[in-house]
Amino acid sequence: MQYLIETKKTFEAACVDLAAAVTRNGFGVLQKHDLGTSLRSKGVAFAEQCAIFEVCNPVHAGEVLAKNMLMNMALPCRISVFTEAGITKIGMFLPTALLGAMSPDPELMAVAVAVEEKTRRMIDEAG
Repeated sequence: MQYLIETKKTFEAACVDLAAAVTRNGFGVLQKHDLGTSLRSKGVAFAEQCAIFEVCNPVHAGEVLAKNMLMNMALPCRISVFTEAGITKIGMFLPTALLGAMSPDPELMAVAVAVEEKTRRMIDEAG
C-alpha cells in the first residue's frame, strides 16, 4: 500500500533532491505543502518536519482522466518528505493500490503501474 525509504540526508536536502528527481523523471511539482511550518504557525506543537509534494505527469494524468473523470479525485500523486524521531523519510501511497481500489479498469491499472515505477524511482533517487 505504501513505498517508504529512510535516508541519511537532512530534511532540506531530501526536499531539494526530490524536486530535482521529479523533473528528471518527466513530472512536475505542482505544489509543495510545508505541513510542519503550517501546523506550527497555527499554534500546534509539532516537532517534526513534513513536506508534501504534489507531482504530476500531464500525459499520464490525461490518460487517466480520459478513461474516468472521477479519478481526478486521486490526482495528483503525492510524495512526502518527513522526519520521524530525527530520521528523514520519503514515501508515498502506491498509485496501483489507490487506483486499484477505485477502478477495476485494466487500462487505468497499466497507467498506474507506469506512474508507480517512475515515482518509486524519484523517491530512490532522492534518498
